[in-house]
Amino acid sequence: MALNAENQLIVVMGVAGVGKTTVARLLADRLGLPYAEADDFHPAANIAKMSAGIPLDDADRAPWLRAIAGWLHERGRAGTGGVVTCSALKRGYRDLLRAGCADVRFLHLDGGHDLIAARIAARTGHFMPASLLDSQYALLEPLQADEPGAVLPVGERDTPHDLVEKAAALLRPVNGDLA
Repeated sequence: MALNAENQLIVVMGVAGVGKTTVARLLADRLGLPYAEADDFHPAANIAKMSAGIPLDDADRAPWLRAIAGWLHERGRAGTGGVVTCSALKRGYRDLLRAGCADVRFLHLDGGHDLIAARIAARTGHFMPASLLDSQYALLEPLQADEPGAVLPVGERDTPHDLVEKAAALLRPVNGDLA
């Protein structure tokens, strides 16, 4: 069963290690939408900085966020919709992502610090070290009531498929009925 998700623009957001990539890929498949990984938009200098355990600042994030916003704008203009991952930790970052396309919605994957720290410690092949997790939680500004989207709690027992089903239910009022 696929959701009627034509033209939906969804940013799966949250701190590193919360499951953005896995959930966004599965959600994009479920909705039949193009998918993009925010890490692919980072300039090499950002990846080097994070790999060295140095948190990014707003100046580092600006070109990255503009590139993601451009991807969203292109998908919106083309009418294809899309799902992209992005930490989108601050309200200002989310405002920038929405600036070119007001229809962007955010799905905030919200997991507890200890769970996420354990996930990061267990993963391999990613440039983001566990030492930067505290800086991400310190920056995190939860979605406000006037921001389009939903918060999806992530628990230890939630599987990626469970989370996608919950996400689909949260997004259903915009996406329409199940086909």
